[in-house]
Amino acid sequence: MNRHRFPWRELVAGAALVALIPAATLAQTADTKADTKAETVRPEVAKPLIAAEELITAKKFQEALVKVREAEAIADRTPIENYVIERTRGVAAAGAGDMPTTVKALEAVVASGRAPPAEQLRMAEALALTYFRMADYPKAAAWAARYAKDGGTDPQLRVLRAKSLYLADDYATAATELRAMVDADEKAGTPPTLEKLQLLASSYIKQKDTAGYVFVLDKLLAYYPKKEYWADAIRRVESRPGFPEYLLLDVLRLQEATGNLTSGAQYTAMAQLALKAGFPAEAKRVIEQGFASGALGTGADAELQRKLRDTATKQVVEDEKLLAQNARDAGAAKDGGALVTVGYAMVSAGQFDKGLALMEQGIEKGGINRPDEARLHLAIAYLAAGQKAKAIVAFRTVQGSDGTADLARLWLIHAQRSSS
Repeated sequence: MNRHRFPWRELVAGAALVALIPAATLAQTADTKADTKAETVRPEVAKPLIAAEELITAKKFQEALVKVREAEAIADRTPIENYVIERTRGVAAAGAGDMPTTVKALEAVVASGRAPPAEQLRMAEALALTYFRMADYPKAAAWAARYAKDGGTDPQLRVLRAKSLYLADDYATAATELRAMVDADEKAGTPPTLEKLQLLASSYIKQKDTAGYVFVLDKLLAYYPKKEYWADAIRRVESRPGFPEYLLLDVLRLQEATGNLTSGAQYTAMAQLALKAGFPAEAKRVIEQGFASGALGTGADAELQRKLRDTATKQVVEDEKLLAQNARDAGAAKDGGALVTVGYAMVSAGQFDKGLALMEQGIEKGGINRPDEARLHLAIAYLAAGQKAKAIVAFRTVQGSDGTADLARLWLIHAQRSSS
């Protein structure tokens, strides 16, 4: 918002004042009618104000304020004289860095109702920005609201109002404002700024609004997918009450996909769970990745980790010999669960076409104990095979209250940003 650094200078700059000051000549020829007198700037008032304007042009702001006070000291000032005095005082005080005097002067100008509508709007903007700089957040919010009410359309002023509300501890109103902005941005096809989303997230946190925070976290993942946001989102799913152990491997898979599989304990756990689930190729790939990254192979557990790698390597060889027979046995089973498992094992071994066909066949056959988990695995398999469009459709079909739907929601966000 640097372009608003000194907005008040445009409000009372030279030409605007010069247009008013010549009214001083009216005092020499005007009749005594009250309305004419009210619109008169007398020479004794005009003289120090013109001098003040010249000092402002020369950037001698403190000296300009002295001249303004000289004009103010003259008795029986007319409304137009007070108006010009406050306009001049506003720009001189702003140049001098006297923010309290600046806002007081500008508020007096606005209250007079004499400035044209466009100028009134700029003054409301200046007041909002100046009060924000002064850390008077309630007044900054009020003037930003006045700016919008009077027809102002600068989106930065709307953000400033939301920030002011937040800093004034009015988190609920700030969240309402920010949520409306985020919704409007998305409706217009424009990604919400990181600033808006972070401020909205914090507003929800301050209110302990978990649902609101999760909403924003999903938006942050969609538009600004930092590892930290993914870690937070995955942790929230995994730590929900009653989260089942059978989904822990899927949690680790999502951590791997989003760059959050980093520790030796994570690599080891994922490899062990993959072996237990019947996916040795996945286990071998993960443990080799752990060794390559340096997370495995050193420290007190290095020997156990090497043994785990040897076990995975041996089981991959054995599994390759049995996959075809396993597929035939799965096809003869009453339900489709075994087909899904064998199909995923083939996918993890790089046999994408055969594996996906078996998984699809198993889901169509039905009778699966946990059908949403099966659909989640099919969607992950599609993504692994580079079939992004099918993966997106499949993730959207996953339901369930055990955590599969939450994982599928996060996988969907990841898939939509994936280049596969």
